[in-house]
Amino acid sequence: MSGSFPSSQDIYLFHQGNLYHSYRLLGAHPSEEEGRSGTRFTVWAPNAREVRVAGSFNEWHAGHHCMNRIEDSGLWTLFIPDVGEGALYKYEVHGHGGEVKLKSDPYAFYSELRPNTASVVTSIDGYQWQDADWFKRKKRKTAAVYNNPLNIYEVHLGTWKIKGKELFYTYEELATDLVDYAADMGYTHIELMPVSEHPFDRSWGYQITGYYSVTSRYGTPDQFKLFVDRCHAKGLGVIMDWVPGHFCKDDHGLRLFDGTPQFEPADERLAEKHQWGTLSFDFSKPEVVSFLISNAIFWMDVYHMDGLRVDAVASMLYLGFGREDADSIRNVNGGLENLEAIAFLRKLNETVFQYFPQALMMAEDSSDWPLVTGPTDAGGLGFNYKWNMGWMNDVLKYVEMDPIYRKHHHNLLTFSFMYTFSENYVLPFSHDEVVHGKKSMLDKMPGDYWRKFAGLRALYGYQMAHPGKKLLFMGGEIGHFAEWKDLWEIDWFLLDYEKHAQMQQYVRELNRFYQDASPLWQQDHTPDGFEWVDPHAEAQSIVTFLRKGVKKTDVLLCLTNFTPATYMEYRVGVPRAGTYVEVLNSDSEKYGGSGQVNEVPVKAEKVPWHNQPYSIVIKVPPLASVMFRYAFRSAAVPTL
Repeated sequence: MSGSFPSSQDIYLFHQGNLYHSYRLLGAHPSEEEGRSGTRFTVWAPNAREVRVAGSFNEWHAGHHCMNRIEDSGLWTLFIPDVGEGALYKYEVHGHGGEVKLKSDPYAFYSELRPNTASVVTSIDGYQWQDADWFKRKKRKTAAVYNNPLNIYEVHLGTWKIKGKELFYTYEELATDLVDYAADMGYTHIELMPVSEHPFDRSWGYQITGYYSVTSRYGTPDQFKLFVDRCHAKGLGVIMDWVPGHFCKDDHGLRLFDGTPQFEPADERLAEKHQWGTLSFDFSKPEVVSFLISNAIFWMDVYHMDGLRVDAVASMLYLGFGREDADSIRNVNGGLENLEAIAFLRKLNETVFQYFPQALMMAEDSSDWPLVTGPTDAGGLGFNYKWNMGWMNDVLKYVEMDPIYRKHHHNLLTFSFMYTFSENYVLPFSHDEVVHGKKSMLDKMPGDYWRKFAGLRALYGYQMAHPGKKLLFMGGEIGHFAEWKDLWEIDWFLLDYEKHAQMQQYVRELNRFYQDASPLWQQDHTPDGFEWVDPHAEAQSIVTFLRKGVKKTDVLLCLTNFTPATYMEYRVGVPRAGTYVEVLNSDSEKYGGSGQVNEVPVKAEKVPWHNQPYSIVIKVPPLASVMFRYAFRSAAVPTL
């Protein structure tokens, strides 16, 4: 559609909220018209009195480049000859009240490096992708998307590594350094904190001005495509944090774009997100729906994203979210739900899966809204994953206690199993848990130096054993002592110290073990993949359960001891006769543990225990996670 005059069908679909590739119509598209090369500019500004194009090609004097209004569509368009890629531009928007503002293009595909704010004429076509095999493999796995390993490394590109103050690694450099590292560490996916253009570094990308513009902080659009391409070549999927709930108020952005509330609601109570200083999108406007759904499609179509983690879903679901007078804001039925946002989320997911059936659509939702991952025709929101914020909060509250008190709060470990199969969950230890005074993952652990590392290894082992997919924020894998410093890089120098190097080795081998251990992911979202052995050992602060693969003999016995006590002979129930082999022990000396391991395979005895027909007697190490695998007919058993 690039370079063509908008058709009546395109305009109709845009105003119906159904133009899902609206980025092929709006924005700045280098093209050739009537034998002349140039760029066609098209923008939606329904209440503007006049719109002009100002840029580097007219010395920012827009008088000769007045755009043409397309009837009553609210769209303005103009073809300017001899303007090509690299040209800087903005829209000079004249409001009916006489105000004139220079606005960046909402559909800009590239932007100037902040603090400059002009849009840049850029073609989104032409890159030669090399990831056809990746998508073929994904297509074969589509039906089993829930039954495959999913272990995510969450990354902020500006602080994973840095060369100096505001001297960032480029997408091209990260395509080697970061991608090789994540692949070597055994992750299946990289999740990027938002890479859409944003004016303020310390918003981490969550307050956006350029929804279609990959940030220029780290390079060019083609360099970012190279980054994604190389992720796929190394077997890594790419998920991007996406922010449809709100946008920042910077004057060159979407706020009062045509001089009136255009992208935001006119009602201040619905528009303002006071706790973030941002504005909500107006989901009642079909054109805003076209803008946002097209943006989700854009990242998958143009940049080959494998999925989106949708930020702050709870803020979209409820009217007046975060407001003291929230109860005063009601929908047409008298309720507090944001009906238009709910309809948008359902339509978003239906549309994404229509075009990309294998996509990952993950809701970061802190509410107790039901059926977030339920199908839309059954009343669900239609996501295929939801972050388990309840599990994260409970387990972190638990492990931050001194072990002597944990027995009194055993329910914080066991409660999650009451609802773990109600949604398709991801278990997140994300950036939000290691910033703003919350301490790093390692520093959350009580006790001395040894106990901190042991406790963290136990926690990571427990996360792997618990039903649900996995996510860890960068730095957590090396036992970062300081919480995330959002202006500087991970403290990589810590790897010169033995305990941190051992922690990294443990996480690397734990990740690889996870990928090989089908009981940990094959039936992740069904009760058939889980069975309690002993949820009642609160006095010992121990939890024990089975994780099950599809084959009846494909069973892992998982036990985590959350105290520094060691049990030399601890009886545990098991489901069948035979031999059990220890395949994971976070207390191994190679990881910095005390070496209380079960080196010899353990034979089950005909002693009923824990409601199981057989039992084994094992050594339980201090502050540790252990797993035993049923050895069937002397089959090779992957061990860690």
